[in-house]
Amino acid sequence: MRPEPHRLRVALPPEEQAARDRDALLTSAVRTVLGGTDAHGATLHLRSRDRRSLVLCAVAGVPLSVLGPFRRIAAAGPLPVAVGYRTGRTVLLADTEDTMRRFPQLALGLPYDFASAWVPVRAGAETYGVLGVLWPATGDGVPEGARRHLRAVADRLAAGLAGLEADGHPVEPNGETTVVELTPPSAPTTRVGLFDWDVLAGSVAADDQFCEIFGLAPGDFDGRADTLSARIAPGDLPEFRAAVRGALDGDRVLAARLRVLDRDGHPYPVELWARVPHDGQEQWGRLVGAVLDTRTGTAAAAAVERLRDGVFSLDPDGRITYANHSVELLLQARREDLVGHHPWQVLSWLSDPVYENRYRAALLSQQPTAFLALRPPDSWLAFSLYPDAHGVTGRVVAAEPPPDAAAPPAEPAPPGAWAGLGAMYHLLQLASALSEAVTAREVCRAVADEILPALGGQELAIYAVRDKRLHLVAQSGYPDGFLDRFEGIPVDTRVPGAETLSSGTPIFFESVDELAAAYPDLTLDDMGAWAFLPLIASGHPVGSCILGFDRPRVFTLEERGLLTALAGFIAQALERARLYDAEFTLARGLQQALLPHRLPHLEEVRIAARYLPGTQGMEIGGDWYDAVVTGRDLCLVIGDVEGHSVGAAATMGQLRSAVRAFATGGHSPDEVLARTNQLLLDLDPGLLASCCLVRLTPGEGTALVARAGHVPPVLRYPDGRAEALEVPGGPLLGVDRAAAYPVSPLVLEPGSVLALYTDGLVEDPAAAIDEGVERLCAALTGPDAGWTATEGPEGLADRVLDELGSTHRVDDIALMLTAYR
Repeated sequence: MRPEPHRLRVALPPEEQAARDRDALLTSAVRTVLGGTDAHGATLHLRSRDRRSLVLCAVAGVPLSVLGPFRRIAAAGPLPVAVGYRTGRTVLLADTEDTMRRFPQLALGLPYDFASAWVPVRAGAETYGVLGVLWPATGDGVPEGARRHLRAVADRLAAGLAGLEADGHPVEPNGETTVVELTPPSAPTTRVGLFDWDVLAGSVAADDQFCEIFGLAPGDFDGRADTLSARIAPGDLPEFRAAVRGALDGDRVLAARLRVLDRDGHPYPVELWARVPHDGQEQWGRLVGAVLDTRTGTAAAAAVERLRDGVFSLDPDGRITYANHSVELLLQARREDLVGHHPWQVLSWLSDPVYENRYRAALLSQQPTAFLALRPPDSWLAFSLYPDAHGVTGRVVAAEPPPDAAAPPAEPAPPGAWAGLGAMYHLLQLASALSEAVTAREVCRAVADEILPALGGQELAIYAVRDKRLHLVAQSGYPDGFLDRFEGIPVDTRVPGAETLSSGTPIFFESVDELAAAYPDLTLDDMGAWAFLPLIASGHPVGSCILGFDRPRVFTLEERGLLTALAGFIAQALERARLYDAEFTLARGLQQALLPHRLPHLEEVRIAARYLPGTQGMEIGGDWYDAVVTGRDLCLVIGDVEGHSVGAAATMGQLRSAVRAFATGGHSPDEVLARTNQLLLDLDPGLLASCCLVRLTPGEGTALVARAGHVPPVLRYPDGRAEALEVPGGPLLGVDRAAAYPVSPLVLEPGSVLALYTDGLVEDPAAAIDEGVERLCAALTGPDAGWTATEGPEGLADRVLDELGSTHRVDDIALMLTAYR
């Protein structure tokens, strides 16, 4: 063989080299995860530069088209990727039922049966993203042995990303998703040998594979072309020599099929490809190339071609990669029209979303599936799909009509009559997100998170109508100051954002020329296409929504229908948000007025209390705390009324006043809770409440504890240990008029800290509440947390909230720490 020319190694710019290093880390992590577990799919999301989103950067074993709606996820959202990122804890989902119960939004987008793990990629205090891994659902959930492996891979990846960041290189996504190709389940069946043939001299330099393909031991080949000619089937030599002369004379690629003899003298087919090299020297009479031994693949294809059943193959993205002759006959379609395309896009009678969903179900669950389909006019076909991580093998045969078969439609559905699964997902996902959004900010964030990724848009602006003028509520992607000129314009102004509202009809411009022709005086930005959508709720105008796309585009019938439907959802949500604003102002003021503004100061006791509203929903609730001096005793109270509304806040105020009155009246803790329970039943607000009451006698260091359905208090001992006090308790307040609330004695040693809190501090959808209580105990544990601590109870309260109080809280948090001297 001729030596390879020396190639200079070109140094890449540091930024490009860092990007390659980061991509190599991601690819290696995904491959290692799938290679060390029985998982069939993996995803890797990294945080965006502003840390508001998690962007899909690498995927393996799962079609990228299926994950389209999850390519950009709000970090504050309810999906397990976001929860793992926010909490820094692994989320494990055993099966479909577990996913539906804990993360219905994920089950909505991927309604298939699989187990999954979502592992945060974290180094120290920095969380870079989340590694997601999928297994077939077996009833056992995530394999026990895989968890440690996942954590180790995530830790190595985090360390690598931290190293890049420490060197000053960004590790945030660049907008592209790497599809990691998996190693084939078996070794390639095609052998390739390389050669350099000097036709004029009659000499050949060849590698070992080439010699073996020609039936020669590598050490026995003498380098002569005549020796190789003797290994070619005699009947193929004349045609082969003619092909060689034609390639040399015409300076074109030599492509020949011929038969060579194995060591036993039996012929078998090979392919030979070669060309005349051009490296600045006269090379006429020389060919370099390769010979391919495709015996196994050719024999397998021939065997499949002889089957009467239709056999086809789909790649992980659902495109047909192979179809035998019987598939052509059964589907009445040519192979060249099928290969490289999705079957539901090529064959109109397979365009029902149910068939695409069957394919997705097979690939995501890794379970075989089957279905019947009607090929017009009256032929029924039975399809069977057999998946693995590399794709799907399909089988199709003629079948009898099912007993309940409906009459075939007279005409096929017109193009665009149904929305694809991806479009329907975004419609449902946005509807779900909007049903939870109660503020205008949340509505706009949901729209930006769902619509822009779904349609590939770059700009979004949402306007609301006030006093017959349009006012900007939210925008994304516009240049600074560009929208200032449109602020407060009358709704009858001749601009598309106002005219779409006055006419009640969406306006679409597929190019700059279209928009400039319709509105010649309108100032334009750098976008290439626009959609102007009216927001109308209950028959009256609410506002308008503007979408901008950086390139010209054709809005299909499907997209126009989808955007029109989405506009209706957005309008209803904005109208709801407008009504919420008034209620929120009243409720927040009521809640702040009902919480104590001052806590008592005692010689033996120091108290620190904190209240944090939930960051999702109304941001008000029924959590309360109080400390009441009753003679020589101190009554510590914490409670939680269910719900987040004005009613919850009002009920909280009534219960706080009742507990304070009963405690001041000298009643024991159990009597206080029993009387408060009866009062709540008499008020009948339709709400339940939990409460924990501790009557502390500071002079003696003793206390009495009573609970009504509340989380247990946590006691930190002077030596630094902390544990939950699992004292017996009674039912929630408002359940049973005859309920009893047992009292438990407690002795406080000097230097102890007693923590009362509400469940918002320890609850998390990704874990059991007991794990949250254990984390609270861990946060309180330490040698410097008591009366003489440098931080004191005030600093300790802040530290506990920093460690446990998520910035994306679903529920309120109340915390009261009492340090005893």
